[in-house]
Amino acid sequence: MSLMSIAPGAIIMGHAVAALFFLKFWRKTGDGLFLAFAAAFLLMGLVPLLTNAMAIPREEQSPFYLIRLAAFLLIIGAVVAKSRAASRD
Repeated sequence: MSLMSIAPGAIIMGHAVAALFFLKFWRKTGDGLFLAFAAAFLLMGLVPLLTNAMAIPREEQSPFYLIRLAAFLLIIGAVVAKSRAASRD
């Protein structure tokens, strides 16, 4: 078993662990920013899962790259919404 076969699983696990931490913080605070980060990390973990399951050799040349874009747009949208809410207070 090579490092190249272990790395995608470790990346997926890392994204899942990060998502669980943000879900924990969301449950404690109720802040939607944490929920958005949790969803974004789950989306980012989905990309290597799908590319490996479908044996796509280069992630950046697949349509799954748009999932990663959606994750970053979700984070940007959540940060902007949080900033607007903070400026109204």
